[in-house]
Amino acid sequence: MSDTTETTPRITPIVVGGTGPATDDELLEGLNPEQREAVVYRGSALLIVAGAGSGKTRVLTHRIASLIKGGEAWPSQILAITFTNKAAAEMRERVGQLLGQVAEGMWISTFHSACVRILRREAENFGFTKSFTIYDSQDSRALVKRIIKDLQADTFGFTVAQVTGKISKLKNELTDVESYARQANFSDPNDAMFVEIFRAYSRALRDANAFDFDDLISQTVYLFRAFPQVAEKYQRRFRHILVDEYQDTNHAQYALIRELTKPPESNELAGIPAFGGGGASLTVVGDSDQSIYAFRGADIRNIVEFERDFPGARVVLLEQNYRSTQNILSAANSVISNNFDRKDKKLWTAVGDGEKIVGFTGYSGHDEAQFVADEIAKLREGGMAYNQIAVFYRTNSQTRALEEIFIRSALPYRVLGGTKFYERAEIKDAMAYLTSVANPFDGLALRRILNTPKRGIGPATETQLASFAERENVSYREAMRRAPELGLGPKVTGAILQLAALLDEATELVTPDRPGGEAPVSEVLALLMEQSGYVKSLRATRDPQDEARAENVEELLAVTKEFNRNNPDGTLLDFLTEVSLVAAVDDLDDSSGTVSLMTLHTAKGLEYEAVFLTGVEEDLLPHRMSASEPGGPAEERRLFYVGITRAKKRLFLSLAMTRAQFGETAVAMPSRYLQEIPAELIDWIQSPGMATSRGGSEPRALNANRGRGSYGGGSRWGNDSGLGIPPGPPRPKTEWANRVTGQVRDNGDLELQPGDRIRHTDFGEGRVNQVTGEGAKRVAHVQFEAAGPKKLLIKIAPIEKI
Repeated sequence: MSDTTETTPRITPIVVGGTGPATDDELLEGLNPEQREAVVYRGSALLIVAGAGSGKTRVLTHRIASLIKGGEAWPSQILAITFTNKAAAEMRERVGQLLGQVAEGMWISTFHSACVRILRREAENFGFTKSFTIYDSQDSRALVKRIIKDLQADTFGFTVAQVTGKISKLKNELTDVESYARQANFSDPNDAMFVEIFRAYSRALRDANAFDFDDLISQTVYLFRAFPQVAEKYQRRFRHILVDEYQDTNHAQYALIRELTKPPESNELAGIPAFGGGGASLTVVGDSDQSIYAFRGADIRNIVEFERDFPGARVVLLEQNYRSTQNILSAANSVISNNFDRKDKKLWTAVGDGEKIVGFTGYSGHDEAQFVADEIAKLREGGMAYNQIAVFYRTNSQTRALEEIFIRSALPYRVLGGTKFYERAEIKDAMAYLTSVANPFDGLALRRILNTPKRGIGPATETQLASFAERENVSYREAMRRAPELGLGPKVTGAILQLAALLDEATELVTPDRPGGEAPVSEVLALLMEQSGYVKSLRATRDPQDEARAENVEELLAVTKEFNRNNPDGTLLDFLTEVSLVAAVDDLDDSSGTVSLMTLHTAKGLEYEAVFLTGVEEDLLPHRMSASEPGGPAEERRLFYVGITRAKKRLFLSLAMTRAQFGETAVAMPSRYLQEIPAELIDWIQSPGMATSRGGSEPRALNANRGRGSYGGGSRWGNDSGLGIPPGPPRPKTEWANRVTGQVRDNGDLELQPGDRIRHTDFGEGRVNQVTGEGAKRVAHVQFEAAGPKKLLIKIAPIEKI
């Protein structure tokens, strides 16, 4: 695309009502110079490099409102892509406020939502019906599990996770099964078997009239490439395309944007003037410093090489931060500046330095968790609400100590990323009933409900029905109707026919030409749950857990009623589509009066008054697996940067000297990223058992290695001359980690035997049950009277024999 302004005739400006639209001047009021430039620029390609907290959503919404209000596009000619439904809803609301009313016809949605909308209209071009099912990750895993079993692929070592992960990766790279088969090594039995699994999986999806989540984008790209007339319809429709979080796009998403921004093929033939470079104008917003989803296929090159992909593109840097204090931003700037291949920028703010970052070194993970709980209590006493506090960690395994201490301290908390509402078994069952009504070809959904609740239909009968459907080339639903032909016996046959009749009755309710139109989704679900006896079967057990499951199904019924109220014309298909596109972050309830615990990846896009970033240690952050991956440590540094920049006013960084891993206690080391933060920005404190003062200097081992890159340059453990200790050979890991507290503690050759009693600075008195390991790695297994069982590294633990 060339850097030219639009030359096509302007559209008559839209007249909007409501409370009154913003004027041209009001749209720019309060924006800083760089934000204004991004709003008013009218070239064909624009890259907005938006630092964390720099107001990118405001820029995007003002740019959309400016295009519509200025008569440069109708709302229906704008496609704005976000990464969550929550972000899309917020953007729609804010654009509506700027225009004075909701702008009907605007496409503001996620990549997947936009593609579903296109596929519902166009899927019949390549053999699917518009009532196709969308398989979520659980559905995909269930299908792959069945295929592995049928092909006996488990004897080759294939696992469900391995296969689904590889298929997902291939689809995000736009590699279908036939493309993969052309370059596969069939002399390798494993590769040949994977092709068979992939082929069976693809065939099963097509037979079920279903797409998995990755298909939604890859099949839309395929649609555009295979049917130019379809692609041209959407190339003509959208005059302005805006993409948020561009650094997180994968190859398939990148290809979709390229297809949509191509000039329509018939333009030149028809003598239609080119718009910009001949296609839609493209605005992307992102920050390479926040690219943290490589494991999902995100390709950082999409944003780094944007100017090469779109020659003449304008680049606008947004560096003024409206979220965090300068101390927090200075720490973030210092850390991320160690990454290469990025656009240099320095986040700054006008709100002042704020309080120093607090660093904490604890003896153990529980010690660290107690520090977090104590500091949260102080923040709460100071007037900060629990829902404005978050605790981040690199891996889910770190939550155990945090949860134990939070429960003991009576702190209200929630763990984001647990089992979501729509992932619960009872909700999946109820949704499978609805899916079976909407898509009679979906054998996976039908097989899920065939014996749910119990009808006396076993796995052998389920397989017989599937074989019959394949042999007779009919749907699984039709095979159920023809159950008498299978000779299954009167009781089983009757149960199958009864379920088939119920599904047929429900299908009648959602037939488009039904008098009065399709029945509300709530009516369909109520019929299915009552007539199938599903809820009744849950309550019949008198098990409190089953009662909770029944209540969850009733909550789903309430969801369908709310859907009916908000979408009077909404169909069953609309409801299933909406539910299938719910993302984890969309479940976040900002009004919850609890502290939020989450992984650093989940934290992306969120912000809190106070943030605790725990486990800032080698092998956790950066994660031990990153060392073997190209660009791994750089992405881990970006992850640390993202965590830092979620904090508005208070930031706490913590680590432990010892960490329980895989059932053993291991010595931990401070993360290399800590030394990249200027010492004057952090107020370091230690566990009460190891130091008594607050406001001290940083851990001395960090200070000794500052300015040397990774710890010690050529030696992982570094040179200790900065500690006043003569240089010498690398020291044992235990001794080095011990000095991280700023004092040397060495219990020497303290001998402990089972039955000995000890006193611990934090845990009190306890009895030694067992001693394992040798030398400096000896571990005491102790039963404390108050704190329960603990494992202690004898050499450095704050203990004494009594």
